[in-house]
Amino acid sequence: MDQPKIALVTDSAASLDEAQRRAYDIRVVPLRVIYRQGEYRDGVDITPDQVYARMRSEIPTTSLPLPGDVVALYTELAAAGYTHIIHICISSGLSGTYNMVRAVAAEFPHLTIEVVDSRILSIAQGVLALSCGKLLAEGASFAEAVAHVYTVRKGMLGMFVLRTLEYLRKGGRIGLVEGVMGTVLQLKPIIFVNDDGVYETLAKARGFGNALDTLLQAAKKRFADKLVRVAVVYGDRADEAQALLERAHQTLNTLEGFISQVSPVLGVHTGPSLLGLIVYDAL
Repeated sequence: MDQPKIALVTDSAASLDEAQRRAYDIRVVPLRVIYRQGEYRDGVDITPDQVYARMRSEIPTTSLPLPGDVVALYTELAAAGYTHIIHICISSGLSGTYNMVRAVAAEFPHLTIEVVDSRILSIAQGVLALSCGKLLAEGASFAEAVAHVYTVRKGMLGMFVLRTLEYLRKGGRIGLVEGVMGTVLQLKPIIFVNDDGVYETLAKARGFGNALDTLLQAAKKRFADKLVRVAVVYGDRADEAQALLERAHQTLNTLEGFISQVSPVLGVHTGPSLLGLIVYDAL
């Protein structure tokens, strides 16, 4: 029997850079950033910094990938001899992408397609794709790679802090965080993505600096001295991201860590002040 040829796909919310995509041949379907005078493919036609610069005059809306883009990619993969596809999607609790992709996958019965609801987003979703890609490169089977994605997700905690919830509110992505932040007291929620894949408050602290302290303490409480990998995600302050990564290495028993800028489509909803930490078991 011929060996299955397995393709790995995710969407642009995964916030993977070009080098990461190329390392494991990860295909990326772009979500869309929509302005009054036109729309852009996330991470293809527009950058996060361009989104932040234009926020002074217009806050765009966002939309899931075009179904036609997924159809075109699956058709291309089938023509190239691929028999299996692992497609890791942004959380179904935050986007309609997962349900759309499932509908498209049903139109390709000759392909074996596992559509994964990551129940996470940003570089945490990217980590799932990278981890899966690494395993496939080492010769794992389709079933082993799929199971690995779910195992990594189960051992993951993704948290972030914002200086303002304005953009989450305007974008309708506030989830279970509404009402937590006290403007006068400068209470900042430490937001995480819960098991249902929606935003929820993990803790709160007074001021942005204290919120970062609390975020690190929450990671320490969850993982203790367990060996972990970490990733830091940011909006427009790479210096703050580097500082947080260094603190994570000091606080946790880390094997490795890296920094990622959030994708434009997610930057629309978080604004430029985003700073987040993803911690996951070093399997």
